[in-house]
Amino acid sequence: QVELVESGGGSVQAGGSLRLSCAASGNRDMRMAWFRQAPGNEREGVAAIDSTSMTSYAASVKGRFAISKDNARNTLYLQMNSLTPEDTATYYCAADAFPYGTPLVRTSFIYWGQGTQVTVSP
Repeated sequence: QVELVESGGGSVQAGGSLRLSCAASGNRDMRMAWFRQAPGNEREGVAAIDSTSMTSYAASVKGRFAISKDNARNTLYLQMNSLTPEDTATYYCAADAFPYGTPLVRTSFIYWGQGTQVTVSP
């Protein structure tokens, strides 16, 4: 059984930075991703990383966000820079037992964290 626990959310002004963390228990050889969901919107993929360290990013965050994984700690990170109010959402960590590929598709991941809120003020 895989458990994902996010942390690091909070409130920040536009232009600021935050780093999200996701501690995973269980399987260490997974592909993982960050998704986000704003009120009234569907959950969307933000960034993904697989077991070969291949990454992918949504166009809206490319160049501002960076996904990484500490395999020794089995912890996923999302460094978010140059934040804008449009980044305000609940951010979810996701994982899948298939270790390869970096789809930003909700149905490609079977394990989910509880979410952490990120609020960016103008």
